Amino acid sequence: MRLLNYECQTAFWQDFSIAEKFGKEAIIDTYKRARKEWGKDKIYGTELSMVLNRKCWFHYEAQNMEISQLYSKLWAEYHDFVLDNWEGENLAYYLRVTN
Repeated sequence: MRLLNYECQTAFWQDFSIAEKFGKEAIIDTYKRARKEWGKDKIYGTELSMVLNRKCWFHYEAQNMEISQLYSKLWAEYHDFVLDNWEGENLAYYLRVTN
Protein backbone atom coordinates (compact mmCIF):
# COMPACT_ATOMS: atom_id res chain seq x y z
CA MET A 1 0.00 0.00 0.00
CA ARG A 2 1.17 3.48 -0.75
CA LEU A 3 0.29 6.18 1.71
CA LEU A 4 0.15 9.76 0.43
CA ASN A 5 3.03 9.26 -2.02
CA TYR A 6 5.02 7.43 0.65
CA GLU A 7 6.11 3.83 0.12
CA CYS A 8 5.16 1.96 3.31
CA GLN A 9 7.88 0.03 5.10
CA THR A 10 5.59 -1.75 7.56
CA ALA A 11 2.37 -3.74 7.68
CA PHE A 12 0.74 -1.26 10.07
CA TRP A 13 -2.11 -0.44 7.67
CA GLN A 14 -2.93 -4.12 7.30
CA ASP A 15 -2.48 -4.79 11.03
CA PHE A 16 -4.97 -2.07 11.95
CA SER A 17 -7.36 -3.15 9.20
CA ILE A 18 -7.43 -6.64 10.69
CA ALA A 19 -7.87 -5.25 14.20
CA GLU A 20 -10.85 -3.17 13.06
CA LYS A 21 -12.76 -6.38 12.35
CA PHE A 22 -12.52 -7.21 16.07
CA GLY A 23 -13.47 -3.80 17.44
CA LYS A 24 -12.04 -0.93 19.41
CA GLU A 25 -10.17 -3.01 21.98
CA ALA A 26 -8.31 -4.82 19.21
CA ILE A 27 -7.35 -1.49 17.64
CA ILE A 28 -6.06 -0.24 20.99
CA ASP A 29 -4.13 -3.47 21.54
CA THR A 30 -2.57 -3.24 18.07
CA TYR A 31 -1.57 0.36 18.78
CA LYS A 32 0.00 -0.53 22.13
CA ARG A 33 1.99 -3.41 20.62
CA ALA A 34 3.18 -1.34 17.65
CA ARG A 35 4.14 1.57 19.88
CA LYS A 36 5.98 -0.65 22.36
CA GLU A 37 7.92 -2.49 19.68
CA TRP A 38 8.47 0.23 17.08
CA GLY A 39 7.49 3.54 18.69
CA LYS A 40 11.05 4.82 19.13
CA ASP A 41 12.28 3.85 15.65
CA LYS A 42 12.27 6.96 13.47
CA ILE A 43 11.07 5.24 10.29
CA TYR A 44 8.56 2.80 11.79
CA GLY A 45 7.40 5.28 14.42
CA THR A 46 6.82 7.91 11.77
CA GLU A 47 4.88 5.44 9.69
CA LEU A 48 2.80 4.45 12.71
CA SER A 49 1.81 8.10 13.12
CA MET A 50 0.97 8.41 9.43
CA VAL A 51 -1.20 5.29 9.47
CA LEU A 52 -3.06 6.40 12.61
CA ASN A 53 -3.75 9.78 11.00
CA ARG A 54 -4.85 8.31 7.69
CA LYS A 55 -7.07 5.73 9.41
CA CYS A 56 -8.72 8.58 11.29
CA TRP A 57 -9.59 10.35 8.04
CA PHE A 58 -10.50 7.11 6.27
CA HIS A 59 -13.15 6.33 8.89
CA TYR A 60 -14.29 9.94 9.05
CA GLU A 61 -14.96 9.90 5.31
CA ALA A 62 -16.84 6.60 5.76
CA GLN A 63 -18.88 8.31 8.51
CA ASN A 64 -17.68 5.84 11.13
CA MET A 65 -17.20 8.52 13.77
CA GLU A 66 -16.55 6.18 16.69
CA ILE A 67 -13.54 4.56 15.03
CA SER A 68 -12.40 7.85 13.52
CA GLN A 69 -12.35 9.46 16.96
CA LEU A 70 -10.45 6.52 18.40
CA TYR A 71 -7.76 6.83 15.74
CA SER A 72 -7.67 10.59 16.30
CA LYS A 73 -7.08 10.05 20.02
CA LEU A 74 -4.35 7.46 19.38
CA TRP A 75 -2.66 9.69 16.80
CA ALA A 76 -2.68 12.71 19.15
CA GLU A 77 -1.26 10.61 21.99
CA TYR A 78 1.54 9.27 19.82
CA HIS A 79 2.24 12.63 18.15
CA ASP A 80 2.60 14.27 21.57
CA PHE A 81 4.94 11.46 22.64
CA VAL A 82 7.14 12.07 19.60
CA LEU A 83 7.25 15.83 20.11
CA ASP A 84 8.10 15.40 23.79
CA ASN A 85 10.68 12.62 23.44
CA TRP A 86 12.32 12.63 20.04
CA GLU A 87 15.08 15.05 19.15
CA GLY A 88 17.75 15.69 16.57
CA GLU A 89 17.58 13.77 13.30
CA ASN A 90 14.77 11.50 14.57
CA LEU A 91 12.47 14.47 15.21
CA ALA A 92 13.58 16.22 12.02
CA TYR A 93 12.77 13.08 10.02
CA TYR A 94 9.34 12.76 11.65
CA LEU A 95 8.46 16.39 10.98
CA ARG A 96 9.78 16.30 7.41
CA VAL A 97 7.94 13.12 6.43
CA THR A 98 4.66 13.94 8.16
CA ASN A 99 4.54 17.51 6.89
